[in-house]
Amino acid sequence: MEALIPVINKLQDVFNTVGSDSIQLPQIVVLGSQSSGKSSVLESLVGRSFLPRGTGIVTRCPLILQLIHCPLEDREHRSAENGTMNVQEWGRFLHTKKIITDFNDIRQEIEEETERKAGNNKGICGEAINLKIFSTSVVNLTLVDLPGITKVPVGDQPEDIEHQIKELVLKYIENPNSIILAVTAANTDMATSEALKLAKDVDPDGRRTLAVVTKLDLMDAGTDAIDILCGRVIPVKLGIIGVMNRSQQDIKDNKNIEVQLKDEEAFLQRKYPTLATRNGTPYLAKTLNRLLMHHIRDCLPDLKTRVNVMSSQFQSLLNSYGEDVIDKSQTLLQIITKFASAYCSTIEGTARNIETTELCGGARICYIFHETFGRTLDSIHPLAGLTKMDILTAIRNATGPRPALFVPEVSFELLVKRQIRRLEEPSLRCVELIHEEMQRIVQHCGNEVQQEMLRFPKLHEKIVDVVTQLLRRRLPATNVMVENLVAIELAYINTKHPDFHKDAALVPSLLKADNMVDTYTAQNPRRTNTPRGTNSPQVLSAHNIHKQQQQLQQEQQNDLIEQNHVNETPLHPNNWLSNVLPPAPNTPRESMENSNQNTPIHNTLSSPVKPVNLLPDVPATQSSRRLTDKEQKDCDVIERLIKSYFYIVRKSIQDSVPKAIMHFLVNYVKDNLQSELVTHLYKSEKVETLLNESDHIAIRRKEAADMLKALTRSNHIISEIRETHMW
Repeated sequence: MEALIPVINKLQDVFNTVGSDSIQLPQIVVLGSQSSGKSSVLESLVGRSFLPRGTGIVTRCPLILQLIHCPLEDREHRSAENGTMNVQEWGRFLHTKKIITDFNDIRQEIEEETERKAGNNKGICGEAINLKIFSTSVVNLTLVDLPGITKVPVGDQPEDIEHQIKELVLKYIENPNSIILAVTAANTDMATSEALKLAKDVDPDGRRTLAVVTKLDLMDAGTDAIDILCGRVIPVKLGIIGVMNRSQQDIKDNKNIEVQLKDEEAFLQRKYPTLATRNGTPYLAKTLNRLLMHHIRDCLPDLKTRVNVMSSQFQSLLNSYGEDVIDKSQTLLQIITKFASAYCSTIEGTARNIETTELCGGARICYIFHETFGRTLDSIHPLAGLTKMDILTAIRNATGPRPALFVPEVSFELLVKRQIRRLEEPSLRCVELIHEEMQRIVQHCGNEVQQEMLRFPKLHEKIVDVVTQLLRRRLPATNVMVENLVAIELAYINTKHPDFHKDAALVPSLLKADNMVDTYTAQNPRRTNTPRGTNSPQVLSAHNIHKQQQQLQQEQQNDLIEQNHVNETPLHPNNWLSNVLPPAPNTPRESMENSNQNTPIHNTLSSPVKPVNLLPDVPATQSSRRLTDKEQKDCDVIERLIKSYFYIVRKSIQDSVPKAIMHFLVNYVKDNLQSELVTHLYKSEKVETLLNESDHIAIRRKEAADMLKALTRSNHIISEIRETHMW
């Protein structure tokens, strides 16, 4: 059991060598308010005065103090080379490695190192000072002296000094492997002890808290600390030990600590005879040694597990940094191949390390195609930007000087092309988004490739440059292809398209229904103008109205049942709908003549013609004018046909643009990436410079290797103890 503390000291040495505090070793953390007597307790345990003294905050950095019992026959720590063969006691700092036998020099070194770390403005620093004291009279202990808890900043101290000290203290006492030594002065109220309060916050069960009551000799006359020492005021599970330290006058007079220990023993025998054997500095040292040994025994199994886990982690980290490059040409080719494979795998979704926080690679390309691009196209309304007057103006401009009996085909083509052109911009934006994602994939090529890129920054820079240039060269060809897809749709308005053909076939029946109503209105103006419900003889009977409606519905059904929706409207040579619809076989002349009677001629003949104004101030549009019935019907027909054809083209663009991007950009880059990299990078004159390793990676590799050695050595030390059945 006694060898457990030296084991922890060895482990502490190992981790101090690599400058790591990633593994929390068992240790005793001394906690207390300013002027509570912490420094005096530590000096009593060592038996020497070596800590800085003064008013206000003196301990401004954590001091990790390792007490090592070193008999004269000890050959492990003593050596003639260091001049310690016959020395009773000496100290050694981690940052100097120098043997110091004068404890005044130790105090001076602590003060100087504190100034270097924390400055001279009474501030604190979390970086610890490591000190080992070898002596024939100490017990094996590892103690941490922390700055005293304060409330109000003094002098040049920062305003948040209380918060800084509390954060520093919590960092150490929250370590589950630490024992908390809470120091409180006997001449203060135990219920207001900041040390006990913080200890209880992090150790509510009290399993690792030991209380020390100092300044027993300074209590008011007529009072004593029996209730406190017996735990009747505030119980502490590991116990409460009272000590008597040197006064400030004793320190000024350089009173020997050995003399002080004798005075302490005499004081306890006189004042607390029944408690004298369970109090005092010697008892405190033995208790701390015993508690620390038992605590180490309990912590070692978990400590071994932690060391094994960290060993695996650092081994993996060291492997990720790679071995030293021997054959640079072969290494370069391997990295190029690995990068190209990782790049393509990210696109295809077959990468080893799949991103879980965001879409990337092929998944993001798919999202852009079907979500971003698809939603954008769906949001474009076929008639966006078109008003009734725009359509009417196009119809009129297409008819020239002659009033048209039918809607001119030119107006439909003109308007539908205008709407189709609106699909070009989102299509080109889709190309841009895919190009950006292809560029971003360089950063999502897996951890293995990323480590290689960090290791060789110049190679990484050149690879990114080659990928960027390849994508940039493919961008114009892809844009041209997408522009051509829209241009192809604009080049030929296919009114014979099967989907458009079906919608256009419904137009004649709608026109015919409207024409019948218009003809009836023209032939019976007085009847249609008669208010409903009058008893005038000119009013149609309900039977006639019902009969007229049935006849109209029957004719509409007959039109739809005809093969390929036969158009019964007159096939005028200028009627472009006759080119959209299938020809009616063997249409009788009489039928065509009868159908001509249904043409709403009253709109063109009976309506007065407005004189044409050729003056310069003629308005370009007539947005305020109300449309006639025929104009309204013509606009409705054009709108319906534009919608039908626009949906057909939009569906085609939505399907063909992603295919074009995949062929001209994505797949081309995938298929040619490795050859491009080899062409531009695999050259003998560039190999040497491209594979110059980053200084940062070299340093990190050395740190990881050193840490792995330290962990391996620690594991070996712990295993030796386990083999001796020491727990």
